[in-house]
Amino acid sequence: MILEQLVTSFFAAAGFGVLFNAPKKSLIQCGLVGMFGWLMYVLLTNQGIDAVPSTVAASVIVAVLSQLCAKLYKTPIIIFNVSGIIPLVPGGLAYDAMRNFVENDYNVALQLAAKAFLISGAIAIGLVFSEVINQVIRRSRFGK
Repeated sequence: MILEQLVTSFFAAAGFGVLFNAPKKSLIQCGLVGMFGWLMYVLLTNQGIDAVPSTVAASVIVAVLSQLCAKLYKTPIIIFNVSGIIPLVPGGLAYDAMRNFVENDYNVALQLAAKAFLISGAIAIGLVFSEVINQVIRRSRFGK
């Protein structure tokens, strides 16, 4: 079960790398970043942690791995961030919310929409948090 999810998340992240015209030499790294982010998410949710904090932790992992790949492969960080975060995007949840709106099931629709919104915000918070930590470490290590 988890192996299937890891393979799928790898191909999803690498596929979006192709879609966003990432350099061919970085597609494997894009896939690995997305796969490790999804692995963190799955491990935390399997431990009973809610999807929102799990997404924050997973997006921090994606951002840290993106920073490392950007330095190692001398490639812009955005290539790894965008493709690596794709497996965490709550597209299915947003679809279910819209479907319930159309079916006039507003209570369920609002719950699903709120959850999708919170998960989307968690992705942004995780990416920003990682970048802030990176900047603090860089400034403290190298001075002003």
